[in-house]
Amino acid sequence: MQRMIPCVLMRAGTSRGPFFLREWLPADDTARDEALIGAIGASDLLQVDGVGGGSTLTSKVAIVSRSSQPGCDVDYLFAQVGVGQKSVDTRPNCGNMLSGVAPFAIEQGLVPAHDGETTVRVFNVNTRSRIDVTVQTPGRRVRYDGDTGIDGVAGTAAPIRLNFLDAWGAVTGSLFPTGHRIDTIDGIEVSCIDAAMPLVILRARDLGLSGRESPAQLDADTALLARIEAIRRAAGEAMGLGDVSGSVVPKPVIASDGDGADSITSRYFTPRRCHASHAVTGAIGVATAFALPGTVISSGARRPGVRSIAVLHPQGRIEVEVAVEGVGDEARVQRAALVRTARKILQGDLHLPPYVFSKDPEGDKPMKRLLAPALAAALATAAPMALAYPDKPITIVVPTAPGGGNDAMARIIGQKLGPLLGQTVIVDNRAGANGAIASEFAARATPDGHTIMFGYIATHAMNPALQKLRYDPVADFAPVGLVGYSPTLMVANTSVQIKDVKDLVAQLKAKPDRYTYASAGNGTAPHFAAELFKLNAGVVMLGVPYKGSAPAITDTIGGQTQFMFPSLYTALPHVKAGKLRALAVAGPQRSALLPDVPTLKEAGVDGVDVRQWYGFFVPARTPRPIVEQINKALNKVLADKEVVKRLAEHGADVQASTPEEFGALVKSELAKWKSVVQRARLTAD
Repeated sequence: MQRMIPCVLMRAGTSRGPFFLREWLPADDTARDEALIGAIGASDLLQVDGVGGGSTLTSKVAIVSRSSQPGCDVDYLFAQVGVGQKSVDTRPNCGNMLSGVAPFAIEQGLVPAHDGETTVRVFNVNTRSRIDVTVQTPGRRVRYDGDTGIDGVAGTAAPIRLNFLDAWGAVTGSLFPTGHRIDTIDGIEVSCIDAAMPLVILRARDLGLSGRESPAQLDADTALLARIEAIRRAAGEAMGLGDVSGSVVPKPVIASDGDGADSITSRYFTPRRCHASHAVTGAIGVATAFALPGTVISSGARRPGVRSIAVLHPQGRIEVEVAVEGVGDEARVQRAALVRTARKILQGDLHLPPYVFSKDPEGDKPMKRLLAPALAAALATAAPMALAYPDKPITIVVPTAPGGGNDAMARIIGQKLGPLLGQTVIVDNRAGANGAIASEFAARATPDGHTIMFGYIATHAMNPALQKLRYDPVADFAPVGLVGYSPTLMVANTSVQIKDVKDLVAQLKAKPDRYTYASAGNGTAPHFAAELFKLNAGVVMLGVPYKGSAPAITDTIGGQTQFMFPSLYTALPHVKAGKLRALAVAGPQRSALLPDVPTLKEAGVDGVDVRQWYGFFVPARTPRPIVEQINKALNKVLADKEVVKRLAEHGADVQASTPEEFGALVKSELAKWKSVVQRARLTAD
């Protein structure tokens, strides 16, 4: 039997793919991805058994639903489906497919149309950013025909305006995630930028190129591709994205002069082949780097205000309207807009082949019909050890954005955990609300061991101690095992004029609020450590909460904030690189990695002991044999010398445990931090 689901096939910008309402697809994410693989026909390079076109540009999917975000109309999840491989990647975004979201949403009744034109506020789930999409709707009906042409598409159509509102730093948390506008990698100056899409931009002349080469010429130069890939991987590490060898971000861009003062020529890679034209999100990033000073492709005209920039690509140009505010190092792009077109190709029922599904599309009904009721009851109550686990990919939910210490640790462990459990392990970053979004999601996941949470001191002790949340860190989770500890480090921007901690305390007492500190959000370890420091030192210092440690670190390096209390794991690479100055360890003893850095107690401030811990959890009611199986595999990973070395290099001390030992730690830590909240009179505001 084949599974049949509704589908709308659309050309959106210079891409093409099926559009689905979320409710049309299987609720389970694994079954959903299998359905997308079947829809596109991803199993072979030509994609003859689906609606794909044998190219990454035509192997794209848009999944749309009513938005759960305040002020937004619809949620848009983009999926890049494999070409010749059964894969689905929801990490990147696609601005071309975005241009079809509003017409689709209006026609499916998610958003009412206005007479004339309708603006739909879209929340992109992949990058957690908002985009206003304006569609022509004369007579309250979507209009596809018109006089607007875009390069790379035959004919003309009605204009669709995309206005990106907050795409800057959407993935890494910072516009310039390395803390610099220019970095040098492998002897080449590059700009690493996160504007709608994380990019690493190189000048064509630095690679011995004119920048006008065709995609075919660039793809044929294997030595060039190998060098670009090496630079891309190094840039990914520097941007806080970890090991990007298996990821499609950051995307490399080779740039050269345009045909005028307001244009730039770009060759955009996807990432291991040159794009036939150009991605919309990539065009936003290139235009942003061109408009701002200090990058490898900064234009000569550096004026504030609204400016139209042409990004020239192999099939023409994309006009991007950017609004720049401020000058010099204070210049920022406030928004960026461009025009695309879209066309509905067909609408109907899509038939999915059964071979893509790991389970029978009809579930286990045939088996139930064959079994006598008594036998079925016996199987239902059989020993849990009879359960077949795992029987599908395992997802590790990480409560922070890509690039932080939690994300890096989860990926290091996940790479080793998958082979031991015999399944693919996927890392799912669900940043937001100081870990509450990920925790709520994991707590409500099916308790079958296929969803594991990488929890830590903030999600299961500090944040729950600070405020009432929609999950219970003890009742809603089954502890699997401890991963390890990392000391908390007090760091400063290198330009701050202080001698040491004692000098800082003296300056703050003389002039309260003279400095500000960054935190990864209220209820996180950097927040609690800073507040304990203020309490025990008797000083006042303003706090700036960020959405994760990566953007907080970046702004501390950049000088927007002066101090921070990150984990040693997060801070150590920046301290070693000379980007941050280590002042003290917020713990009982010095770190062997920084033996000359005193503890806060040695520096004169006692009572600030914030040793961060990390561990694995599964939803409550997960069968005990599954918990034990994951614990056994986890402890085997933690005994791996390579894993221990990689974690230790960043300042994390590995420590395994039983589920019971880890559960006792969580309960004691929760009680400890509830006491701190009362004593310091902390609030979530």
